[in-house]
Amino acid sequence: MMQWSRIAVFASGQGSNFAALAEAERAGLLGGGRIELLVSDKPEAPVAKRAEEAGIPSLLLRPKDFASRELYEAEIVAELKRRDIGLIVLAGYMRLITPVLLEPYGGRIINIHPSLLPAFAGKDAIGQALEYGVKLTGVTVHFVDGGMDTGPVIAQRSVVVNAGDTPESLAERIHKIEYELYPEVVRALAEGKVTLEGRQTIIRR
Repeated sequence: MMQWSRIAVFASGQGSNFAALAEAERAGLLGGGRIELLVSDKPEAPVAKRAEEAGIPSLLLRPKDFASRELYEAEIVAELKRRDIGLIVLAGYMRLITPVLLEPYGGRIINIHPSLLPAFAGKDAIGQALEYGVKLTGVTVHFVDGGMDTGPVIAQRSVVVNAGDTPESLAERIHKIEYELYPEVVRALAEGKVTLEGRQTIIRR
């Protein structure tokens, strides 16, 4: 039986959200949650070094080494099952998930997105918000389904867009919220405090 408290984090880049989650675990802020594995599609990415420094095992695979996306994900699923992973946390993982991973882990994959979904889904959400001229944007943690940022919302937190904001200045404030909100949601999931009814998510305190 999979344990929600056994966590795999998927990341492709710098790994700042991965680092925030690892730090939260060290501080006891993930409750019973433990990061058991980093999965990355870019073995040379800085996140791999962060995992090594944190003493967290890594599965580093290059998708181009596989004949298909499905075979690439089948390798990942085999490792997740071997480690009895119950919760997948996407943290800057720059690949769309296929049914090979989504079906066995449906309802157990979450993602964080730098906007108040459903507004500004997809790439460059911060740039989209600035171009549109909104006064309020934010951060969304959501379950992953087969669409692009379309899964049920778990938690959201708003960020005011200031006059004169640049993509960099707005991103800095959004990332600060991400580093606070994501560990809170992961802890709630690891402790079994999140239930999903249709598209409505309930977090018990």
